[in-house]
Amino acid sequence: MKQTASPETIDAFVETLRRDGVTDPRVLDVMARTPRENFVEPHFAARAYDNLPLPIACAQTISQPSVVGLMTQELDLTTRSKVLEVGAGSGYQTAILAGLSRRVYALERHRTLADQATSRLRALGIENVILTHGDGSDGWPMHAPFDRIMVAAAAEDPPRALLDQLRVGGIMILPVGDEGDEQQLIKVTRTEDGFNYDELIPVRFVPLLDGSV
Repeated sequence: MKQTASPETIDAFVETLRRDGVTDPRVLDVMARTPRENFVEPHFAARAYDNLPLPIACAQTISQPSVVGLMTQELDLTTRSKVLEVGAGSGYQTAILAGLSRRVYALERHRTLADQATSRLRALGIENVILTHGDGSDGWPMHAPFDRIMVAAAAEDPPRALLDQLRVGGIMILPVGDEGDEQQLIKVTRTEDGFNYDELIPVRFVPLLDGSV
């Protein structure tokens, strides 16, 4: 799977991300190189580089690119980062994380989406991802602790299980709030003494649900 968008389309895409606050050159570079058209439904491929969320299977969405970029930027990833992703969805955000970190452990509660995302990542030759079908609200204790955690579904509060799996000095990014109400993107930093919380931007995500389907 190779990127089919024109250089002009990619340049415009990157400029839109910059205007919306994505300024980290590493994040911009990996988003420019990741073919978003491969992660959307075929009939939406022509809109893959619009700054819009788009429907995917299982009544879910692929997030707006600028939100993907801002969430990734706030994680402050390094090539040594061990990352947990809760809610892999189409695999697009997973691919972005993989391009900036050492290893990504990704969970997706919908088996159909997990299988599709795995196939897409494999086709792109992305090998530093372990993606499985499962309940992300419990995290992945077997591989904890994590340097970074990204949650792509909204909880009423940061789940205790995920907080416990964050390494001291680590960062978690997640939306907080009820479905249908305004949600806030939150940055959680674990310290020796507890957790610091910073509000980032208003967002809208599907709810974080228990169980898998």
